[in-house]
Amino acid sequence: MTPPTAHGPDLDALVAIDVHVHVEADDHGHFALDDELRAAATQYFKGDPYHPTVPQIAADYRALRMAAVVFTVDAEAATGQRALSNEEIAEAAAEHPDVLIPFGSVDPARGTAGVRTARRLVESHGVRGFKFHPSLQGFRPDDRRHYPLYAELESLGVPALFHTGQTGIGSGLPGGRGIKLRYSDPMLLDDVAADFPGLTIIMAHPSVPWQDAAIAVAQHKANVYIDLSGWSPKYFPPQLVRATNTLLKTKVLFGSDYPLLRPERWIRDFEQLEIRDDVRPLVMKANAVRALGLG
Repeated sequence: MTPPTAHGPDLDALVAIDVHVHVEADDHGHFALDDELRAAATQYFKGDPYHPTVPQIAADYRALRMAAVVFTVDAEAATGQRALSNEEIAEAAAEHPDVLIPFGSVDPARGTAGVRTARRLVESHGVRGFKFHPSLQGFRPDDRRHYPLYAELESLGVPALFHTGQTGIGSGLPGGRGIKLRYSDPMLLDDVAADFPGLTIIMAHPSVPWQDAAIAVAQHKANVYIDLSGWSPKYFPPQLVRATNTLLKTKVLFGSDYPLLRPERWIRDFEQLEIRDDVRPLVMKANAVRALGLG
């Protein structure tokens, strides 16, 4: 791997770009989710608890010769759990620019203050995009009260990554801990994509139970992509595999959902899918380079 530089990853040296990597813990021992939600997510993914800090994430991805888009989720208004610091994540990522690409997270409930925070994170802390989780944060993406935030991201030229579909957070708990899946219907992003054509939108995960809707939105809107994180590829809906090989071959991105789903496992299962040889490098890196504006 190329040594860290101020200019970001050496794209030629990378074998892949993972666009979906969670920072779940900081150096102070604080977690992004409370104990109950962390336990439910671990059970859902059937993995071993692993809560790496940003430097540990960098070491993991450097060993794999991959870059990683890293972020937390600011859901303090909905959950009461104090969010990890966007600033600290960005500053830590800046020490590992060869492998880490920092995204921020702003709860839309913060209103005008959130809009100002987004601009400050980009202009003063080098944040390259933003992560939203409508179900966890408790908002409808197409609610026009949030349009000033989207307009700000569009003007800044940074992408917005939205969780879609089922979620392991709250899974199996009474009432799912109040987390509402319907907010993560990808069709709610169709209005956003139409009204902000200059905003790159990444719909995270196979959007079960709305996979056909996600494919339709990504095909229809030039500014919309799909990341494949959160599911082992062996469980991908068949229509998603078909679309990846054909009409969405330039719109689909590799993402793991690390640390709950590790990239090694994801890639091992992806290699078993019937994906065309000319499409695999697009999914693993080239599409992300374009979507993230890294070229």
